[in-house]
Amino acid sequence: MNLVARVQAILLKPKEEWAKIKEEPTTIRQLFTQYAVILAAIPVVAQFLGWALLGFRIPYAGGSWMTRALLYAIFSYILSLVLVYALGFIINALAPNFSSTQSLPLAMKLAVYSMTPVWIMGIFNLIPALSVLGILGSLYGLYVLYLGFATPLMGTPKEKFTGYFVVSVVVVIVLMAVVGIILGAAFAIRGVMAFF
Repeated sequence: MNLVARVQAILLKPKEEWAKIKEEPTTIRQLFTQYAVILAAIPVVAQFLGWALLGFRIPYAGGSWMTRALLYAIFSYILSLVLVYALGFIINALAPNFSSTQSLPLAMKLAVYSMTPVWIMGIFNLIPALSVLGILGSLYGLYVLYLGFATPLMGTPKEKFTGYFVVSVVVVIVLMAVVGIILGAAFAIRGVMAFF
C-alpha cells in the first residue's frame, strides 16, 4: 500500500477509493502498522510541538510541563489507536443488526480509513489557536465513513446503511468522550480535551 497515494485518494475521491479498498486484500495488522500508526502520530506530534513552542502549561499539574505534555501525547496517541480499533470491532459486531456482512477486516478498513481526514487535519495542532480547524477534519471523516457504508463496504442494503452509519457515529462520539474523560482525569485537565 502506498501511504501517500491512499491518503490523497481518501481525501480527494473517497467514493472511488472505497471501491478499491473493498477489493484490496489487507490484513488488520497491515492497516495499523502501515497506515494508522503513522497517521495517528500527526495530530499528537503537532500538538506536542505546538505546546513546546508556546510553553503551554497543563493546569493543576505539578512537575515539568514538558514531561506532562509528552506523557499526554503518548497516552492520547495510544488511546486514539485503541479508539479506532474499538470502532472497527463495534462496526463488525453491529453488522448482523443491519443485514450486513460480518467481516472484521472490512470493519477495520471502515474505521481506519475514515479517520484519515481527522489525522491529517491534526497538523493544525502545531498552532493551538488553529486546532479548532480539526473539527473540519472530523466532519469530513464522518462524510468519508458515510461513503464507506454507502459503497457498500460491509454489504449493507441501501435501506439500512443510513441507520448503520448513524449508530456508528453515536459510537464514535461516545468513544471520543470516554477517551477525553480518561485523559482529562489522568492529567487533571478540566473538561474533555480533543486528542485528535
